[in-house]
Amino acid sequence: MRTRVRGWRWRRSPLRRRSDVVEAWTVLVVAVLILVGAPLAGAAAAWWAHGEARSVAAEQRAERHRVRAEVVGARDDSPPSAQADGRHTYRATVRWSEPGKGTRTATAPVPGGTRPGEAVDVWFDSRGRSVAPPVDGTAIWQHTLTIGTCAAGGSVLVVLLGHSVVRRIALRRRLAEWEREWARTEPEWTHRGA
Repeated sequence: MRTRVRGWRWRRSPLRRRSDVVEAWTVLVVAVLILVGAPLAGAAAAWWAHGEARSVAAEQRAERHRVRAEVVGARDDSPPSAQADGRHTYRATVRWSEPGKGTRTATAPVPGGTRPGEAVDVWFDSRGRSVAPPVDGTAIWQHTLTIGTCAAGGSVLVVLLGHSVVRRIALRRRLAEWEREWARTEPEWTHRGA
């Protein structure tokens, strides 16, 4: 039958070694780092990622513009692509009119199932190339939460890896200390060399 004595590494005892004390302090530091440090690291990374994602979204909104266009051509033979919301899009020829520039046509991604004659929203950059819509608030928050969670999880993994290294070193030292003590005590118990 095994009996566990809690906190034995903190109490004075002739069986306690320096490696036991180091390991006890390491457990305390690991607990603080996991409970306080990892959430702080995740929050800091999420805050940084949120700012970066907002600036990217602002740049995209500044350089892209939406046009309400009519689908004039059937889907071409390009394979469908999936958007962030899980819908499939196909490239089709669209037509729209701009004040002062007349009627224009281009090939742009349109939602799957769109038929010729239907009106769709398409996005273009300053050069007139068809682009994806700017990042919206949902995508910004998804990015923020993903980066924050990964940073917190990575911090926990680094702390646990460091703890396992310290435990391994402490175990080796503890065994070496026990070996030295036994080398000193063993002749008295076995009466060898007497």
